[in-house]
Parts: sequence; structure tokens; C-alpha cells
Amino acid sequence: MSKFVHLHIHSEFSLLDGANRIKDLPVRAKELGMKAMAITDHGVMYGAIDFYKACKKEGIKPIIGCEVYVAPRSRFDKEPIDKQYYHLILLAKNNQGYKNLSKLVSIGFTEGYYYKPRIDLEVLEKYHEGLICLSACLAGAVNQALLNGQTEKAEEIALWHKRVFGEDYYIEIQNNGIREQVLANQKLVQLARKLDIPLVATNDAHYLKREDAYSHEILLCIQTGKRMSDEDRMKFDTDELYVKSPEEMSEYFSAFPDAIENTVKIADKCNVEFEFGHTILPNYDVPPEYPTHYDFLKKLCDDGIKERYGENPSEEILKRAEYEIGVIKKMGYVDYYLIVWDFIHYAKSQGIPVGPGRGSGAGSILAYAIGITDIDPMKYGLLFERFLNPERVSMPDFDVDFCYEHRQDVIDYVSRKYGHDHVSQIITFGTMAAKMVIRDVARVLDYPYSEADKLAKMIPNEIHITIPKALEQNRELKELYDTDPEVHKLLEIAMSLEGMPRQASTHACGVVITKDPVDTYVPLYVRDGQISTQYIMTTLEELGLLKMDFLGLRTLTVIQDTINLVKQNRGIDVEFDKDMSDPKVYKLWQEGNTSGIFQFESQGMTNFMKELKPDCLEDLIAGVSLYRPGPMDQIPRYIRGKQNPGHNEYTHPSLEPILNVTYGCMVYQEQVMQIVRDLAGYSLGRADLVRRAMGKKKLDVMAKEREVFINGQVDENGNIIVPGCVRNGIDAESANKIFDEMSEFAKYAFNKSHAACYAVVAYRTAYLKAYYPAEFMASMLNSFLGNLDKVPEYIDECKRIGIKILKPDINSSSSKFTVEFDESQNKNNQIGRIRFGLGSIKNVGLQPIDNIIKDRNEHGKFEGFTDFCERVEGEAVNKKCVESLIKAGTFDEFPETRATLLASFEAIMDLAQSYNKKGMNGQVSMFDLGGEQEENNLKEIKYQFSEQEEMTENEKLSMEKEMLGIYISGHPLEKIKEQIKQLTNISSKELKEIDEQNSSEENEENKVQEILKYEDGQEVRIAGIITSVKKKYTKNNKIMAFVTIEDLNGSVEIIIFEPTFLKYQDKLLEENIIMIKGRLSIREDDNTKIVAQEIRNFGEKFSENSNKYENKKQDVQNTEIQKPKHLVIDITNMEETEKAKLRGAIRFFNGERNNIPVAVKTGDEIKPCGAIHLTEEILKEFEEIAGKQNVGIDLY
Repeated sequence: MSKFVHLHIHSEFSLLDGANRIKDLPVRAKELGMKAMAITDHGVMYGAIDFYKACKKEGIKPIIGCEVYVAPRSRFDKEPIDKQYYHLILLAKNNQGYKNLSKLVSIGFTEGYYYKPRIDLEVLEKYHEGLICLSACLAGAVNQALLNGQTEKAEEIALWHKRVFGEDYYIEIQNNGIREQVLANQKLVQLARKLDIPLVATNDAHYLKREDAYSHEILLCIQTGKRMSDEDRMKFDTDELYVKSPEEMSEYFSAFPDAIENTVKIADKCNVEFEFGHTILPNYDVPPEYPTHYDFLKKLCDDGIKERYGENPSEEILKRAEYEIGVIKKMGYVDYYLIVWDFIHYAKSQGIPVGPGRGSGAGSILAYAIGITDIDPMKYGLLFERFLNPERVSMPDFDVDFCYEHRQDVIDYVSRKYGHDHVSQIITFGTMAAKMVIRDVARVLDYPYSEADKLAKMIPNEIHITIPKALEQNRELKELYDTDPEVHKLLEIAMSLEGMPRQASTHACGVVITKDPVDTYVPLYVRDGQISTQYIMTTLEELGLLKMDFLGLRTLTVIQDTINLVKQNRGIDVEFDKDMSDPKVYKLWQEGNTSGIFQFESQGMTNFMKELKPDCLEDLIAGVSLYRPGPMDQIPRYIRGKQNPGHNEYTHPSLEPILNVTYGCMVYQEQVMQIVRDLAGYSLGRADLVRRAMGKKKLDVMAKEREVFINGQVDENGNIIVPGCVRNGIDAESANKIFDEMSEFAKYAFNKSHAACYAVVAYRTAYLKAYYPAEFMASMLNSFLGNLDKVPEYIDECKRIGIKILKPDINSSSSKFTVEFDESQNKNNQIGRIRFGLGSIKNVGLQPIDNIIKDRNEHGKFEGFTDFCERVEGEAVNKKCVESLIKAGTFDEFPETRATLLASFEAIMDLAQSYNKKGMNGQVSMFDLGGEQEENNLKEIKYQFSEQEEMTENEKLSMEKEMLGIYISGHPLEKIKEQIKQLTNISSKELKEIDEQNSSEENEENKVQEILKYEDGQEVRIAGIITSVKKKYTKNNKIMAFVTIEDLNGSVEIIIFEPTFLKYQDKLLEENIIMIKGRLSIREDDNTKIVAQEIRNFGEKFSENSNKYENKKQDVQNTEIQKPKHLVIDITNMEETEKAKLRGAIRFFNGERNNIPVAVKTGDEIKPCGAIHLTEEILKEFEEIAGKQNVGIDLY
């Protein structure tokens, strides 16, 4: 052991305070000749396991600790006085100490949280075993007492800790250049000597090297929202809080050599060891009649195979099931299958919709047999080894989709079954990504916003992009970095902080289930009352804990709601066709009617499907898999193969049985595995390892496996382990070429099991839309009641397919969207109409809706407005509520106009309430009124309406928009929608698609992305009606505005800076219809917006210095050419500048009608790149850019 060990270090997981990257700490310790090092983050243990592994990798002994917060009184006291808390360093001596430290840190969150996660002396004493305690920094209780002149109190505190921890309690001294610390040290040494408590030297290291102090100051400013120019900002008045060398520490503490020596003694005491690679499953109780858990799973499997495949399943099916259950038993995952089966079985028994599967688990026939998944792996060639591999030691992973409204019900069931303290959600961390950290650092340094925004936008929109990668890719950014000192400084600081965790939150779907209470294994974290683990999902898996993804999928709710509506309306029990081969269903894809169809809604995917003309589930599976960056290069070949199945080409005939299902294209990860197995004789288990190595570009593994793939492998005795291609009759040249093709493709390959599950869900949505469109669209609309952005799009789709949308009605509406029919005809011969629900109306809550519907059900329809006021008066149905009902048009069936009702309703409600009160008090009776006739006459007299001329249609529409958030009975833009298409090149729908790509919850492996991307800064034109104008002043006293406009598909926010605002402010009036020319502002952390450059009233022309394509687009509407099949442009020899012009032209001439697919040709490779509204004039434009000889139609 070296002569000094750092025992007080803050890593990046002391969020926005520690600037030490965990991976760098042990490397630095090794450079400085130290043999051990501790991690002691503030109140948390987020980084403990990562730190442990990083240290082990570098041969450094890891010491697991935490700087805990100690409450001044009880951890349960949470009053203003308790905002004060003390610091204390705890280090784990052994595994029992780790468990106790984990427990204490958990209690800080679960019981003691008040501004910080706090423990108290009671629990510290209870869980002190196996822990070493240091008195901490200036914020420690002993330090604070001494600095406040309370020596006796300081001694009392120190003696309490000495009594509890014995020889494992140390007085901590630091020499960090802080004046208060110098004063404290003198008193600390005196106290330690007097009480016979050993000293220990630390440095409270918050950053790695002295020169990192400035970056650390920036980090603190990011944390506190301050700027470096702020005088009152939080800062440490020293640059000494770094990881010092043993020599530096020895020099600093030369007067107290024992304080240095004790760091080594403490390190010697600390010996925590973690085990990885084993599995700790919770106990699953099987029925008593089964001797073992395996016997119960075998029974479920046998019964399930018969239920799925009939009484006499084939030998192939039985063999597959026997093989799988054998592997599952051997690898110790019998209970894993039973646990998953149990909660899925529970969900189904409670009527909670469960998805057909997700991920590679769909490759298991056992999972299919017992109902965990719902897609036949035999029929679709799904592989068990892609899920569970005896040659790959990693835990299987069933991700399960549930109806999003009842996902929590399933989690609650699991909590009840295994114990609430055995089930927890899982933490996740948001990090300082490249663009965000540039903006953060720029703000702290008072860098101009516009310049910071420009720099951030130079970072490419790629997954996992970093600033160093961006500097390699973007020459303009690199030039600024090299030549502009301010930019260089900003980017250097940004790179020093990039990737560090910024905030903790709860993972959207991850749940851990443990054998013993969760905090026995890992510390806990609490956010908004929700308990999570402090370790992320991958760390929990490494520790062998059972992690499950309980996903809430909106589409499952839509499917179930549609089925329920069909049963309720038509008395039909929906049964999906098992073969999933209904031509009526596939017709939706073939005609591009994909709105509402899971995973197939985007414009690019719709165009792909229209071209492909799918007619079987395999086409949908391929569609989901191909429509992504990388594989999309194969789309033209796949379409050709589909349309000409006899003309597929294969590198070698042996590939045909594997690739014929995808017309010669490599599409799936499973195909790579099958090629390696069938051509070279690998086991599927090892084939999966090769597939993973290719996908992750592990060059050393690939080089070794290339040789094995081609020539095989034998052991030292000459026994053949892998035959190889050559032994199997495939020449070496072909084998080499196949390996190259696989290597290139594997990094993009998609998991077929996952795609198949998606395709099944997509088929079910399409089936419902094809046969029960009104019920399906009503369910879609109901699923988005809390998110009005999508509602206009689906209402537009309803109108397009002939479903009438009815405004809310006081006598017909339920709380949600419902389907109505003409009762004089057979419902099953009608498509139905969709009625808006009362729950969509602003200011109308659940209670008034319940009151209205209850009264209507009990006493019949309301006969008029006055009848309504008499029957539902009360606190819930108040005047604000009734006013909103009027504005939304719910009383339009009655004789009075909306204007009349708005002028009269308050007086009528007052009168109705008055008469109701008299009636309740016995002051008015039928006898007093002289009988029924007199009562009716009185009613006619007592209610006086203030007759008003009816509103204009636009006024009514405006009120609908105000109350419902959208237009229903019409739209102010409806009459000019064709003109809008001609004069604009983007709509809110495309902007939403950009945001959906950026915010997709799918990880990068499964993410579906558009072929034709919009680019940040791209010039666009949009039109809409203004719904909101918000003005604000910048810190430089410049005025700007945020204007929301709505088009026929939704709303968009427009940013208008001062020069543009001052020039066009007269046009920025609510309900004004405008056209805007501007540039896209695409950000990862926000919705896409448009920065306005020019604003016109609708119909006015933009200035003449516009893009040269603009006027052409307006002039060529009547010169459309006969529609070709494709437009192909050869770019093989094209310069980059010309390619850029070409991309701009393709984007610009994209239209919603008569779109022709466009592809670009490079050598022999043809790649789709969008679709355009093609005319003779536009064709000439492309010929001008690319050269007439390079532009052709009907080429493939």
C-alpha cells in the first residue's frame, strides 16, 4: 500500500457538484502511485458499482463510502430549523458495512428527506456495524461546533461517535486553502489529542487536477442557475480541492504524519467485494401438488403446447419445446419464467390488455405456449438463442407491454405478492449532452445567446454524438474551435463536463423484484413519493437482480377500448384472424390509409407501404425493420424482390433458404445467426456471439471468427468443433464475401422477434380500423384526450374516411368520444358517427358530468335549457360550467341561440335555483299554484330569455376552439386548404413527426426514423390562424414574441425576434390568418419551432429575394406531367454542393398530393430519398441541377 490514500472524493454523481469522472479516478490514482481510493458522494451511492469496477480494472482497491447528511435533531423533524444538516463520512469495511451503508442512505431518502436525504444518530447507531466514520469537512458537526466556539459540544459529539464506532472513528483534517479550515484544524487536532481519537487527512476532492477548478466553478453555476459574473454565486475560494499526490499530501500534513499513515490503515480495513454474473431470483411459490418448480413449469408448457398446436403437435414443435425447457432448467431460469407467467396470467385474468410480446423473448416457444407471448416463433422463424443462449452468460429479458391505464395495477399486484419492500422502480440519469452543455456553459460565461445557439446547432443530430465527434464531422465548427479563442475556451470547458449526469429521475418502465428487501442489495432513492433503486438498470442486472420492464402501451388500450365499443354498440365479439392474412386489412397499407396504425403512421413509412403493397405479416415485419437508417438502403431491392419474386439474387445458393423470406435482403439479426449456423456449422449459441461481435464492431473477435467461418475450427486432437464453409462445400471467396456482407449489415440489423411483435400489434389496429373504423377512431381520440396535439389529425382522418364528427350535445354526449348510429337502421350496416364527449370541454369537471349523465339516465332527456337548469342545479354544475357548455354548443338542439343563452343563463339559473329552494322548503306547492295548468303557465312567465341575434359561424368556431381546444364543426382554414398546400412546404404534422423521432422511447436499436429528415436551420413556409401571442423582453431589453398558430393538423410555436417583430407586429393579432417564412429550430430538449423571418397576411406575396424554387412552385400547379412510377437521379459523379442543392429541391417540392417517389443512384446502388409533387417545370429544375442525362423516370 502507498503512503497515502484519498478517503474523501466526490465523483460526477455528486450531481452538478463533483467533477471527477468515475473512469478517470482510478487511472489518476494509478498514475500517482496510490493503491486504493474511496468514493464519498453527497448523500447518495449512485456511482458505487461503476467506481468498484473501474478500480478493479486498474488494479486499485475500491473503498465504498458516502458523505451522508445528518439531521440536527430527529430525521423525522422537518421544520425550518431542520434545514441545517451536518456532513459525515462513512466507509464500508466489509460487505456487512456495505449493507448497512446502503440501509442508511436509503433511510435518508425514505424517512429523513428534507431538502437533503438525512439520517440521524438513532439509525446511525443502529446500523453502524462494519462502518468506519470520519468527522467530515467544515460542514461536519464537530467542525461547526468548534467554529462556533462550542468546544464542549464538539467534545460531546466526538465522544458519542467514539462510543459507537470505537477505534473506527477518526477526526478528519484538511489543508485546502480555505481560511475557516485553517482555524478549524488547530482546534480539531487539540480535540483529537485530548480525547485520544486518531486523526485522518483528506482533501475533499471535487475535481481531478488543479487546472480543473475553473470547470468546477462552471459546474456549480449550472447547478445554481448563476453566471460567473454574478458576485453572489456559490463558489469555493480555493483551487486546492483536487486529487493530490501522496507527496503533496505528505508535505501539507508534515506536522501530522499519523494523519497520513491512518489513511493507509483505514484502506487496509476496507474489503468490500461484489459478485457479478450470478442470479438472485425472488421466491416463487408453486402449488403444493408439484414436487418442484420445474414440474409446475413443465405442466404449464405441456398444456400450453396442446392449446396452441392441438392435441397432436408435430415432432419439430415437441423437440423445440423440450430443448428450450432443458436450457431454461440448466441455466437456472425456471423461476424466472414462472414469475413472468404469473403476473401476465394475473393481468389477463383481470381483463388488463397485454401485448403479444416485445424484444427477443418472442423467440421462445415455451413463452408462447404458456401465454407470455402471443406470436408463433415456429411460423415466423424466430430464434430462442437470440433470447436465451447457453453460450452467453447473461440474464434473459422479457419486456412486457400492458394497457397504459392499468400498468400500475400489475406492478401493485407484484408488490403485494412479493412484498412492497421487495419491489422497486429503477433510477435513470439525464446527462449533459453535447448541445445542452454548450448552451449551459455559454449561459454561465455570458456568451451571446445567438452565438451559443449557432454553435449548438453545428452539432449533428445523431444518437450519442459528442463534441469531439462533431469537431471531426463539421469543418465549420472545427475552424471556429481552432481560430476563435472564445469558442475554443467554451468548447474546451463544455467537453470537460460533457456526458456527466445532470439529474436523477425514475425510469419509465423498469421494475426490480428481489428475494430479500431491496435495500439489502442496493440503496434506495425517492422522487415525488416514488421509491427507486439508486443503481441503474444495467448495474442491477450485473448484480444478478431480476429487472423487468413493465411498459404502458397506449395502443393496447385503444385496441381494448375498440373491442369494448364494438361489443357495446353492435353486440359483436371481435376475433382477430389467426393467420393475419385478411386482404381487407392489408388494403389500408396498400392505399396509404395508415393514420392510427401502430408504427406505420409517418409519411415516409406510409409512402414505403404504398410502394411495397404488403399482403402478409412478413411484409409488415420487414417494413418495421427496414425503415431505419442503414437498412433503408435495402428498401428498393426488397420492393423489387416483392414485385418480381423469381429474380432475387444471392451471393451463394446456400443463402436462398434463409433470405428468400426477405427477397434476398439481409434484414434481421436472426438471419445473420442462421447464415453462420447453416453455412459454417456453428451452434446457434455461438452464432449469436458472432452476431453481437459484428454489431458492436469488435474487430479482434471478428478477425478470429472470420477464419473459423471460412475454414472451421478443430481442437488439439483434430476433432472438428466448427466445420466452416469450405468443409461444407462453399468456396472461400464466396464465404469471405458473405462474411463481409454480414459484418457490414450486422450493425444495422433488427431483432426479428421484436419487429414481429410490433407487426402483430399493427395488424390488430389495422384490422379494427378496416372493420370498425368509427369505434377505432373514437378510441384513438379518447386515448389522446390529455394531449390535444394529435386530436385534430385524427378528426381530419375521420372526415377523410367518411366518419362524421358531431359536436358535444347535452342529451347525447357521454364523458368521452362515443359512436352513434341511425336507430332506424341496422347498426351493422352503418359506419357510425363519432360524438364529442363532455369531458373534453374546458371548465367541465368529472363531478358535473356525472351529475348530468345520472340525471339524464334517471329522468330522461332534457326538454330544454330551463329544464336542464331546474334538474341539475347545484354547486358542481355552476355558472362557469354552464357557460362553457353553452359556448361548446351542447345546447344547440334547443330553440334558443348560443348568443341568447349566453345573455340569459345567469338569470335563468338564479331563478331556477330560487324556485328549487322554495320547493325544498315547502314554500311552493301544486295546490298553491292552482294545479298543473297554472304551474306550466307560471313556468312560461318566470323564465325570460334576452333574445340576441345569432353569432357568425366564425364566432361559433372561435368559442368551440376556446372550450374544446380544437375546431369541430368547421375550421377557419377549411375553405383555403388547397391554397395553403400550394403556398407552404411544411405543416404542424411534419413538425410533430420530427419531435416524435427525437423523443422516441425506443432505444437506438429499435428506433424507427424518417428517410427524409428535416434539418435544423432549413427554410420553411407555413400558414395558420393565430391562437396566442406572448411578448417578452430579453435581459438586453429587446422585445420578442412567441406566437402560436394552428393549421389543419395542429399547432406550432413561432419565435419572433425584435427586428422581425417590429416590422410585422400589426399582423400579430389573434384569429388573424398569416403565412410565415422562417427557419426550423430543431432541439433535442424541446419541441421543434420556427424562427420567423417574414410574416404576411394570407394571400400576400413574400419578398422577391426568396428561394428560387418558391415562385416556380406556385406557377406549376397546372402543368403536372403524366404520373411516372419513380423519379431516379444519378448522383454518382455529383459534387457535394450540387447534392446539397438537390436535397433542398427534394425537400421543397415535397407535397401532400400526387407525390412521386424519388430515389438517388450511386453506382449500382439505388436509395429512396423522399417523394415530390412532380410537374414538367419541376422535372426541368432537377435536370438543371443534376444534368438531363442523370434524371430519368420509370427506371426501377
